[in-house]
Amino acid sequence: MLPQPASPLSRRAFTRLCAATAAGMLAPRVASAAPDFRLRYVLASSMFGTLPIAEILPEVARSGAVGIDLWPRPHGSQREELTAMGVEKFAALLQEQKVRLEVITRYDLGPQRIATELDVARTLGASVLVCASGGPRGLQGEDLKKAVREFVEKMKPHLALAEEKGIKIAIENHGNALIESPDSLRWLAESSASPALGVAFAPYHLPQEPALLAPLIRDLGPRLQLFYAWQYGKGSKEKLPKEQELLQMPGRGSLDFAPLLGALRQIAFAGPTEIFMHPVPRGIPILDTAAEVTAEINRARSYLDERVAAL
Repeated sequence: MLPQPASPLSRRAFTRLCAATAAGMLAPRVASAAPDFRLRYVLASSMFGTLPIAEILPEVARSGAVGIDLWPRPHGSQREELTAMGVEKFAALLQEQKVRLEVITRYDLGPQRIATELDVARTLGASVLVCASGGPRGLQGEDLKKAVREFVEKMKPHLALAEEKGIKIAIENHGNALIESPDSLRWLAESSASPALGVAFAPYHLPQEPALLAPLIRDLGPRLQLFYAWQYGKGSKEKLPKEQELLQMPGRGSLDFAPLLGALRQIAFAGPTEIFMHPVPRGIPILDTAAEVTAEINRARSYLDERVAAL
């Protein structure tokens, strides 16, 4: 994924932000629909760069995750390992390590070329396939709305197949893509009746404003299929000192996740949460050893769990 700085607010987004802020100040606190809400964590294999999958699987339980998200190059190499190993042997490895495959990320394919990946996901038990929309960039207003509707129309055959196999296709609000802005996300959610179409929600690629992000989460509601616990920090495009690079992680950068977590609780979000960041260059672990990577993920998990407990 190519990161980009938080973008300026569109007029529509600014209006929503002001309204949400006013509503938050004036409205009484609403009881949550999910009083026993907890995050279900999945471990992104890309956090370990191109370490072999056999070395990463033991870290799933150690990181408090319920399963793993398999990433391809250039971010990781574990999806390629699956291909080299074969589905049957890979399934045996998962069983041996008592790890569930929860998510497969395929930015290398895109949403129009994932038919065969649906079969792999179904065979191995993954419930979510993540990809980016691609498509025209920089559209606004009615042009953007029309392009989103056309994108959803092209997705219909793939969504029908995903429905048949019981898998969600989650489109990330990826920078420099059709689906990247708050407006595009809302129109994506409104433009399809298929339960197979979802959103992989990445705060990193949006303005770092809780008063915008939390209402957007509530608007997406059941369309939100995966939540990246990931903030912009100082970005991930240029090499930075490690302490600055790590500002993408929850609890290190300036983004207050509490309002976002409160919104997730309000919509009774039960999908996977992925503690995430990008290293520079892509394909290296976020820290030197697997143990250090897991320790950093656990630090971020403690930060998030403390804020969930305080809701």
